[in-house]
Amino acid sequence: MSCWLHSESWLDTGPIYVRENGKLHVVNQGAGGIHNVPPKARPFRLFSRGFSVELCMNREDDRARRQRTDHFIFTYTKEGNLRYSAKSLFSLVLGYISDNVDHIDSLIGFPEQIAEKLFSAAEARQKFTEPVTGLRALQKFTEAYGNLVLCSLCLRNRYLLISEKLEEIKSFRDLMCLDLSCCKLGDEHELLEHLTKEALSSVKRLLLKDNALSDAGLRRMTAPVRVLKKGLENLLVLDLSCNPKITDVGIGYILCFKKLNCLDISGTGLKDVNAVIKRIQTQIGLVHSEVPLKEFDHSNCRTEGWAEQTVLQWEQAVVEAVKPQEDLRSRTAAQHFYGKTRRTEEAVKCKLEETETKASGNLQFYKEKVQNCHSPLKKEVAGSHESKNNKKRALAEQERERTSKQKHLCLTVEDWDLLNTY
Repeated sequence: MSCWLHSESWLDTGPIYVRENGKLHVVNQGAGGIHNVPPKARPFRLFSRGFSVELCMNREDDRARRQRTDHFIFTYTKEGNLRYSAKSLFSLVLGYISDNVDHIDSLIGFPEQIAEKLFSAAEARQKFTEPVTGLRALQKFTEAYGNLVLCSLCLRNRYLLISEKLEEIKSFRDLMCLDLSCCKLGDEHELLEHLTKEALSSVKRLLLKDNALSDAGLRRMTAPVRVLKKGLENLLVLDLSCNPKITDVGIGYILCFKKLNCLDISGTGLKDVNAVIKRIQTQIGLVHSEVPLKEFDHSNCRTEGWAEQTVLQWEQAVVEAVKPQEDLRSRTAAQHFYGKTRRTEEAVKCKLEETETKASGNLQFYKEKVQNCHSPLKKEVAGSHESKNNKKRALAEQERERTSKQKHLCLTVEDWDLLNTY
């Protein structure tokens, strides 16, 4: 701020007071003398008559004003002239809320149509990629809309994404399909423990191929279903292939999933394959398939929901973070100089898994569809009704004996420790 002061005369210094013998005297320069008169009250002015003020705007504010064009929509006419129109109040409010989406208290009861637009607006601003505020905002949407945010999640061969965004992945509720194939999670991973929670009780399709699982992991994963009838009780499709540490004991834990329609245990460490096939057929009613089933094809499981682009943004951020570590040109040049070659452990593992699955064969099971009884078949059904009842009674007695033997085997101290956390 600049100011310019202009006094009435530059020689006018104003009144001068002198104290002499305990009295105050006024010196008047115009008259050139000293008058012992009481001073007259003179109007006091802070600024002179010619005072002027010039305001200079801050450059940063000026730039902010110039760049703030998001309130307008710019288009071009047929003649090529620039034309702009103001945005609607709804779009302006939507943009403001999406910028501050982490401050929302709750979205329960909010209309789904507007919530979807709000989610896409926040997603376009990459609000869900922020470390702390993004998780808080995502939880507000998942609490209110459940499977609309994400009904199917494919994390096949994305272990880095799981490790970086584990809390965000755990926030998704009411998932119908979850693909965790080729992630090498192991038995004690936090995500596998999360599978037993009520938030994922709606999962009907679970793919856990090549995750280094063993009998201990299956025991923990099935403990809530075996005892409390909670967790993955609604599971229809289960893929446990390429897990060589799963043995005949681990298959006994899977038999608690009574609603299973498809099961894949190819590439596991079974000792008596024929006994396992008979056991699965008698207790769950699944039939061994000689042909590979379409239900275990990776193309059937995809990421679907409002957060589909959000998962892609997470993956891009993880890839960009890992890029500097992957640039190892100097290291490869040194290896070539010393006559060394790069490691090929991943390729070897894949080959080993393929050989294991080929050696053990295709162990995929499905549930036969119940055929309608036509008129010519009614006589045969009536004639064989007694034989079927006898078979059912024999199977029921065998199941009772097996369940009585398994009661003290399935529930161990670790099972009860796990169940006490619920």
